Amino acid sequence: MVKSALEQKIIDALEAIAPEHGIDIVDVEVVGATKAPCVRVRIDRADGEAISLDEVTAQSKWVSDAMEGLDPIAGSYTLEVSSPGMARPLRRPSDFVRFTGEDVELTTTATEGRRKFKGTIASADDAGVTLALEGDETVTIPHDEIKKCTLKPVYDFKGGKGDK
Repeated sequence: MVKSALEQKIIDALEAIAPEHGIDIVDVEVVGATKAPCVRVRIDRADGEAISLDEVTAQSKWVSDAMEGLDPIAGSYTLEVSSPGMARPLRRPSDFVRFTGEDVELTTTATEGRRKFKGTIASADDAGVTLALEGDETVTIPHDEIKKCTLKPVYDFKGGKGDK
């Protein structure tokens, strides 16, 4: 996954501490103005269960303390700590393996004349990910060419009140 040097520095620092809190660092993004950027840290439980908002709130303290100790940005910045959400980012080879069979939206540096792909993860390993696209087409993309990949959320409106 292509990350900026700053984002990777933050990921490395947080991933060193996260296991002692039972947390998985899903993703880090630095966005916004260069004078006062926003650092978004997405976390989840390391055991694979979904994290609750109360747990995110409780975990925010150590994330904030770690960021303060790291001091990655000169000047002020906003820190956002959140769950990965329904459109969960996939960053590591293990993420792609875990979500094999799921639909994703993926952006690359430029593979086979395309930059954007929508499909289902057919397989994944340490080298790359194979997507099943529409029709019987497949494409294999090396991890170092993936710029961004998120799960494509599935909304089920049929399970509402009263099943009308």
